[in-house]
Amino acid sequence: MLPPIAVLSLLGLALLLAAASIKRIPEGQVYTLRRLGRPTRMLTSGTHMVLPLVERVAHKISLTGHALQLDERVALAGDGAPTALRGKVYWQVLEPDRADAVIERADELIRTRTLNALREAENPVAEDGRARNVRLKQALNASLRERGVLVTRVELDLAA
Repeated sequence: MLPPIAVLSLLGLALLLAAASIKRIPEGQVYTLRRLGRPTRMLTSGTHMVLPLVERVAHKISLTGHALQLDERVALAGDGAPTALRGKVYWQVLEPDRADAVIERADELIRTRTLNALREAENPVAEDGRARNVRLKQALNASLRERGVLVTRVELDLAA
């Protein structure tokens, strides 16, 4: 027969493992699980059971909107003159299974693709601001669609 302290210790360990196996996912979020380093499944909002010590939460992906603030000087024109770029790019995750691979670097990915789209334009500084923002939104959505990310609004101002 086990001493009472050992029984209490085993009971405490069992309760701890039971508590660790329950995950409560808030509304508007998706958790991605990894089992032994490999992606296994996604947990949507609600209460779920996981295997403690085997499965771990890799990413907590918010399905609500995000805003990427841009405030920098970039060379856009052919002469290399720096242009002030200020504003925001609003985005959200539509397909968390696709976005899981890039969610940690999503802001940098969107920033880079925004700058590339601006550099590809003939003269983005002279272009009407509203038309430029609509064009940028379309270009970003075309390049980010396969990543499960949607750009909902672009509000950028350029000044030479």
